[in-house]
Amino acid sequence: MEKNRQSKIERLIQKELSNIFLEETRKTHGIMLSVSECRISPDLSYCTVYISVFPSEKGDEIVANLTKNIKSIRYALGQHLRYQLRIIPELRIFKDDTLDYMEHIDELLKK
Repeated sequence: MEKNRQSKIERLIQKELSNIFLEETRKTHGIMLSVSECRISPDLSYCTVYISVFPSEKGDEIVANLTKNIKSIRYALGQHLRYQLRIIPELRIFKDDTLDYMEHIDELLKK
């Protein structure tokens, strides 16, 4: 039962963060940002967010910038979710490099 609640909250946070990042990336041209996965702790206090960035060369820079502004992101998330969640979890943002890994595997298979 608890796992079902966790997955619902993960999807809710992923959707809202995607909307927040979409609003912010409209200001910057040439960068596409998406939230690929959210994982929330069993006590709902921490949320690990995986970000996919295109072009991937700017991924580390974008993740560093997001990590620097984590308090304002959490505040914006709280404004969107204030009626659904009582406590907004602490966010941890990481770069999702699965697409780069898949591309590397394809290159190795072609050789």
